[in-house]
Amino acid sequence: MKKRSFKGGTHPPAKKELTAKSPIAAMPLPEEVLLPLSQHLGAPAKPLVKPNDRVKTGQKIAEATGFVSVPLHSSISGTVKEIAELPHPTLGVGLAIRIEGDGDDVWDEGTKERANYSGLTPKELREIIREAGIAGMGGAAFPTHVKLSPPQEKPIDTFILNGAECEPWLTADQRLMLENGEGILEGMRLIMRTLGCQKGCIGIETNKGDAIKNLQKLSSAYGYEVIPLKVKYPQGGEKQLIKAITGREVPLGGLPMDVGCVVHNVGTAYAVYEAVAKGKPLIERVVTVTGTIVKNPQNLRTRIGTHFAKLIEECGGTTETMGKLINGGPMMGIAVETDEVPVIKGTSGVLALSQKEARYWEPRPCIYCGRCVDTCPMGLMPNMIGNLAEKEKFASAKEYGVLNCIECGSCSFVCPARRNLVHLFKYAKAKLTQMKES
Repeated sequence: MKKRSFKGGTHPPAKKELTAKSPIAAMPLPEEVLLPLSQHLGAPAKPLVKPNDRVKTGQKIAEATGFVSVPLHSSISGTVKEIAELPHPTLGVGLAIRIEGDGDDVWDEGTKERANYSGLTPKELREIIREAGIAGMGGAAFPTHVKLSPPQEKPIDTFILNGAECEPWLTADQRLMLENGEGILEGMRLIMRTLGCQKGCIGIETNKGDAIKNLQKLSSAYGYEVIPLKVKYPQGGEKQLIKAITGREVPLGGLPMDVGCVVHNVGTAYAVYEAVAKGKPLIERVVTVTGTIVKNPQNLRTRIGTHFAKLIEECGGTTETMGKLINGGPMMGIAVETDEVPVIKGTSGVLALSQKEARYWEPRPCIYCGRCVDTCPMGLMPNMIGNLAEKEKFASAKEYGVLNCIECGSCSFVCPARRNLVHLFKYAKAKLTQMKES
């Protein structure tokens, strides 16, 4: 079968061999968790608890504050110690609830399995998914119920399950597809029912042949098509995935629903299954902990709010001094300032780099080679946008399409000068948002 793909992109070293064969291991219950109120795109959640309150695992401790928002649940049982500005893996610091565990893991009485959920209506399913606090688990963390609420004038005819996992080093999704395939497909069925959608496709890069075979075998009962995809970055980007699988092009500034599609990550589908079938809110996820200096790289199922330091410790620590610690993978991940930051809903990986590896990416001036232009999967001019951002000409950067950048990092990867282009694009976007709000 011809492997499908998209125009542009690049081929960073996959580096998945360290953990691809590592079964998901259960991380020990953390002694404390930090639970940021901003773990999703949109409005932060609002606390429902105060210091010294006793809480149970799965208990709702913060409520959604708008349609594009989701509630937050305690991932352990214990005592609320403080609600304060605490370390955050993407924001630096952010308002968070710190809970000291009691070691008992007493679950909230409301987390009960549903013996029969086949009769639930789309509206009821959306509400369950929203109340479970589910946000996209591929990294973007967009509230899932919002994606499942397209306007009537934009009917969805194709649902795409994203199992590409194109980010180097990370294998959490691959292991989930191998070990929890049935739950993923049941979650997919529930999502498609919510959307009123009949056609379901599963896109997986061909370097995950074991996952392709497993889901092909399991999906025969559902009638879904498993589509092998060419190994190319960023194959897992929504717009690139839609182009590769359907041939449709999402317009610049548009959304997948504009071309009749919705895309969800395999981890999100599994979370939907657990929420609907088991009554379980999103309080844990699978995280790949990896890097050449990590003694025993693993895929860990860990509670939301666990410190990065504890994950590294569970993997035996590091063999040498760490040069950089990244939330996510090397292409789209964000370096963190401390290992005391917590796992959040969008944390798919924790990557530890050596000092030598970190020094390799020190930037130099642009040499105007144009490689970033050739590789950009969105057809932008990253070199020009980067120059404009450096000169703080944000309006001009907008004209050149900075808001259409998907922040995949392909441009930075191929740049011989190793410019921090994605950093510049994020900076320009933030400044444009500030200008719009002022």
